[in-house]
Amino acid sequence: MTNIGISFLFFYLRKMKKALVLLSVYMLGACTVNTEDQINDLISQMTLEEKVSMLHGQTMFSSGGVERLGIAPMKYADGPFGVREELEPHSWAPIGWTTDSATFFPTGSALAATWSEDMAYKYGKTLAAEARTRGKDMILGPAINIQRIPTGGRTYEYLSEDPFLSARLAVGYVRGVQENGAAACVKHYALNNQENSRGIVDVIVSERAMREIYLEPFRAAVMEGGALGVMAAYNKVGGQWCSENNLLQNRILRDEWGFRGMIVSDWGGTHSTVDAAMNGLDVEMPMGWFFGKALLDSAQQGVVPVEVIDKKIRNILRVRMAVKPIPEAEANIAPVNTPENSAAVYEIATKSIVLLKNKGEILPLDPVKYGKIAVIGENAVSANALGGIGAGVKARYEVTPLEGLKNRIADKAEIVYARGYKGYTRQDRERGGVLGGVVLTGTGGMLGGEGILGAGLDSVLLAEALEAARWADVVLFFAGNNREVETEGADRTNIFLPSMQDELIKAVAAVNPNIVTIVVAGAPVDLTTVEACSPAMLVSWFNGSESGNALADILLGSVSPSGRLPFTFPVRLEDSPAYALECYPASERAEYKEGFYVGYRWFDRQQIRPLYAFGHGLSYTRFEYSGIKTGKDAYSADEKIDVSFVLANTGDRTAEEVVQLYIKRTGNSVEFPVKELKAFKRVALNPGEKKPVKLTVPVSSLQYWNEATHAWKLESGVIELCIGSSSDNLSLSKSVAVYL
Repeated sequence: MTNIGISFLFFYLRKMKKALVLLSVYMLGACTVNTEDQINDLISQMTLEEKVSMLHGQTMFSSGGVERLGIAPMKYADGPFGVREELEPHSWAPIGWTTDSATFFPTGSALAATWSEDMAYKYGKTLAAEARTRGKDMILGPAINIQRIPTGGRTYEYLSEDPFLSARLAVGYVRGVQENGAAACVKHYALNNQENSRGIVDVIVSERAMREIYLEPFRAAVMEGGALGVMAAYNKVGGQWCSENNLLQNRILRDEWGFRGMIVSDWGGTHSTVDAAMNGLDVEMPMGWFFGKALLDSAQQGVVPVEVIDKKIRNILRVRMAVKPIPEAEANIAPVNTPENSAAVYEIATKSIVLLKNKGEILPLDPVKYGKIAVIGENAVSANALGGIGAGVKARYEVTPLEGLKNRIADKAEIVYARGYKGYTRQDRERGGVLGGVVLTGTGGMLGGEGILGAGLDSVLLAEALEAARWADVVLFFAGNNREVETEGADRTNIFLPSMQDELIKAVAAVNPNIVTIVVAGAPVDLTTVEACSPAMLVSWFNGSESGNALADILLGSVSPSGRLPFTFPVRLEDSPAYALECYPASERAEYKEGFYVGYRWFDRQQIRPLYAFGHGLSYTRFEYSGIKTGKDAYSADEKIDVSFVLANTGDRTAEEVVQLYIKRTGNSVEFPVKELKAFKRVALNPGEKKPVKLTVPVSSLQYWNEATHAWKLESGVIELCIGSSSDNLSLSKSVAVYL
């Protein structure tokens, strides 16, 4: 099967809702023959010069076509959470159009917090619509690298620390994009798990950890989602650059997974001509330093066989034939940000917000009870569509949290805003800060204190914040990071809250302890001080154009919170595996000493209690789990385990619960994590309603990578199926046997 065929197969299966496997295979075969015949005919008419012209960038975000044969250039949309504004042909400078605005989608960790493949599909579908309206063929996303370190500069852009959750969301995103006219390009393949030294670092990882943790989202995106594009990462793996890595690109991606689409380099991530050409790279972006004249010369001299060039053209043409080009005269004409797109972004945002804590049920806010509301913190008014290094969105609009609150309750309660602190800026970064690896002095955190705010908190801002807090019935304290703190190209030096936010909230709590803290961030932060000062806490992420409206509706109870953490919030950074084992920071050689003990797997193994566990999230109602059962007590390798139970909403609000299934193994001869996520589902219930819920675990998904045989293997034995609302709250369990 080709990936093009797989994509269309899923489209038809969704529409027909029937598993007509044999018929589908037959149809794919017929389509493949026809497509390949057309491709071979085009290749036979092309000169070598024309072929090479298709293998590198022509502008900053397009690669070549062959006009005389009707082959349009490939136009790329950067990046994964919104279509980037148009740039000058050969620079990163905006071209200055007024027609290239777009919707700002919730970033990757926000999408992951929905724990919903349906939301990922809607995300991809809506993004594809905007990309096509803007004349783009391929979306450079989703970004699906595993979040190995809490400080990772692109954690906000990636999905999760867990490979299963990342894989399911990646599949939904890719299908949403490709069933709606565009191609998806999953990135960054592979093991791009740090931003510092990403262009030189060599990742040393066990074969098992690589297969089970880091490659699984890519495998699923390709084999199940039918991804048409893959972007090679900047770093090395096992001594070879990813863009010329034979193991990753030829042996695994193409030979094992059957990928027949196109592999694109990251921008400036190509390092050679012959090695890159022979080891799988199809397109060098954004220029032709290696795949331009140098590749033409190599092909003419026979160093790179013409058959290799033809294979690359074949890969590109499969994508080109699957994605209809948009004529330039038809692009950037219609409005991009439609009401339907805004509604989709709003729904994703509401389902992503995580209620961490709600002591005394201070939430949802009652505007009658809390008629005077103080909103403190610059993050209440900050926009996050742009900032830092890397992809951003020239958003047509972005509702800030303060605007959202005013939209919803300005006529019901009095709101007073105080800035409280000065957020980290690009000018601060240019003076050192994150990109320079400089930790500025201060009493409690990164980028606070002298150099930005002086030796302490800004006295004027502090006075304003305390005055607002004394006056208010409740304080909404906006903490967290911004897009200058979390940025491509640089990892954070720690996870402390910037701009002396810890000191500020302690001062505020001394005059008004009735605090609801909203954490605006895309990655874990140290919340130990804030948690002690806050009866209630939420994480609202970098949550897109509708972020303020979505947050207001959660705070006010129009929507019950249902997001779940896609990664662990540690008490201390040093509790995290790469820091505990002192294998990060790493500049030239990154040894993944933790193996497959990434994220919650490490905390389980070391028996370290995190501040907030993977999968954690509260609701405004209560759920009860009961009656777990399976169809039988033993399952063979080719079967699926169906686990059923009853979920009841025992509270007084309509809400959604994210039910999670983890497996535990005991008595095995092979080492395994304490538990692993293997299924999850969103379930909506009205007050007092009960529903039977079924989760399915294919026995094949319980295999581990055997490093002796270099193959997947099932370990026979007893497994415990554990179900609950988070990785640290599993209320039901049942044991079954699995066997070869």
